[in-house]
Amino acid sequence: MEVLSSRILVRPADPGKTTAFYRDVLGLAIYRTFPGGTVFFLGQGLLEVSGHGDGGTPAGLAIWVQVRDLEAAVADLAEHGVRPDREPRLEPWGLREAWISDPDGLRIVLVEVPEDHPIRTDTRPAG
Repeated sequence: MEVLSSRILVRPADPGKTTAFYRDVLGLAIYRTFPGGTVFFLGQGLLEVSGHGDGGTPAGLAIWVQVRDLEAAVADLAEHGVRPDREPRLEPWGLREAWISDPDGLRIVLVEVPEDHPIRTDTRPAG
């Protein structure tokens, strides 16, 4: 299989409310719009809010979003009335995480990779 592109599809109970959340609260830039939907840039991926769903989210499903400064991101969200479902904390695997939810309860994991974490460190020998 040759994958050319991908995106996460969200089918919200209230498309207008969910689109506003991703656009105005999270501040995601719009990649494109079409009748009945909006596609947002989501780091190196895309997030499409379109159609209409029942508002339920599958157990265990989450969107992982890396941010530069977790405390600043949480403070910015608080200005928009968004409180974390789980406050920022250092996880055993070394990443700092906070959890929020979109209007339908879809978990969004906000992640800050500390400067000394192995995924930010070039482990090749010098030379």
